[in-house]
Amino acid sequence: MLTKPNKNSLFIGIALKASVFSFAQSNSKAESLITDRPDQTESSTVMSKGFLQIETGASYEAFESNNIKNEEFTFNTTLMRFGLLDNLELRLGWHFIEGKTTTLSNISSGFSPLLLGVKTGIAKENGCFPEIGLLGHLYLPFTASNDYKPGTTGVDFRFAFAHTLNKNSSLSYNLGAAWGNDSPEASYVYTISYGQSITNKLGAYAELYGDIPENNKANHFWDAGLTYLINNNAQLDVTIGSSITKGQDILLSAGASFRIPSNQN
Repeated sequence: MLTKPNKNSLFIGIALKASVFSFAQSNSKAESLITDRPDQTESSTVMSKGFLQIETGASYEAFESNNIKNEEFTFNTTLMRFGLLDNLELRLGWHFIEGKTTTLSNISSGFSPLLLGVKTGIAKENGCFPEIGLLGHLYLPFTASNDYKPGTTGVDFRFAFAHTLNKNSSLSYNLGAAWGNDSPEASYVYTISYGQSITNKLGAYAELYGDIPENNKANHFWDAGLTYLINNNAQLDVTIGSSITKGQDILLSAGASFRIPSNQN
């Protein structure tokens, strides 16, 4: 769950993003670890029924403008995903933020609004037609600390698409919208991520993403990173990124994902 200096971008990174390059050693969903981190692109794949997946990490962001430097440390960017039904995933996320404006010696800290969401599958990949998923979230203001408490409930949704290019690479992208920050203005969200398998365990990705508010300038970002598959139920990741438009000088992130199999599997 990554937040950007522009508050409209909060909803782009909430869910700790799709590892589209985690390639399985079999075709079974239960044996393939597919995560919604470290990139900003949500995976189109729904968690298998009865499985719990925990995706967590930390990030650092910085942006300097007019000799004022803003830094943000995000800790415990945890997303929990549970396969409730064969085609329905429940999602719960929360993270702790500490923001610093170094020139003004201003510090804010606290929990972000709690994320509640669902994901469902719409279509399986078939030739040139991608796998398609749909997910949506609510962000509950009463669960946030004072420094990060919005006045209204945030809402977002996105369609997630995934193409298998060959046995070692894939392309994933999201399209959606978000409402929040005490404003009725919609912010349209996009992401596109290319994933490449380097070895059976090591993967890499590069991504473009951003948001287009109805009444403000668009925000565009890029990031790239690596994942390391420890085993079929555990993965590590690192990410570096920045903005194309103004708003972010540097993004650094690292994390881990763990899946807890169902007792029935």
